[in-house]
Amino acid sequence: MSEIAGHPGATAVVNESYSFACMRCGHGWEQSYEIEHHVDGDGREFVQYWVDGRVVPSPLSRPSCENCDHHVVRIMRPGRVASARDAAHRGQPAPAAGPVQAPAGGGEASAQEHHWHLADLLHVFQRKAG
Repeated sequence: MSEIAGHPGATAVVNESYSFACMRCGHGWEQSYEIEHHVDGDGREFVQYWVDGRVVPSPLSRPSCENCDHHVVRIMRPGRVASARDAAHRGQPAPAAGPVQAPAGGGEASAQEHHWHLADLLHVFQRKAG
């Protein structure tokens, strides 16, 4: 297996983004990860998640809220927090949730981090009194 330039020991590198919402405090955010695939000395595969040049725990194993450090966190496909916030500001229903998918490409725009609160996201799901 060959290494990826700029990623010593990595056999593959992918970029993935996720949206998160804390079910305790309502904090919402999005984060992009650079995921390096490696093979250890015994031939076992493993991955390392990187954010801003630092190795971080997998967001899929036991995510914690960056606001209250609670572990009841909803993980969604990228853009869910932003689309719910935008829909709330336009007074339209938010798009339906779906499975987590890695975005095509990546780049600097996808690495930007956004923060919102769950109350802002849930506003679009509340029925209007008629």
